Amino acid sequence: MPWTVLIVDDHAGFRRAARALLEAEGYVVVAESATGGEALEAADRVQPALVLLDIGLPDIDGIRVAALLTAADRGLTVVLTSSHDAADYQPLLDGCGARGFIPKAELSGAALAALAA
Repeated sequence: MPWTVLIVDDHAGFRRAARALLEAEGYVVVAESATGGEALEAADRVQPALVLLDIGLPDIDGIRVAALLTAADRGLTVVLTSSHDAADYQPLLDGCGARGFIPKAELSGAALAALAA
């Protein structure tokens, strides 16, 4: 059964590119959100298996959204992403509940699968 994915990023261009890439690799994108608030609502509504979550969002940062999503024990996997390197965020990544981090330039279905397994 394919992974269902919620893509959260404030840049529509990245959401489109990530959707195309993931759908080409067999993932099912069930929703997209541009803000942390929208992501929390969408996660409740569509109940994805995986959330691809940008760290830099305009309302609530992705680290906080990850913590909120994983604290609710929904059984979903959260993977953070950013155009910056993970080293820029490492102290914040630990303990937020996310399964891992993938730089936007390195996003692939295989990279997601490796973290979600």
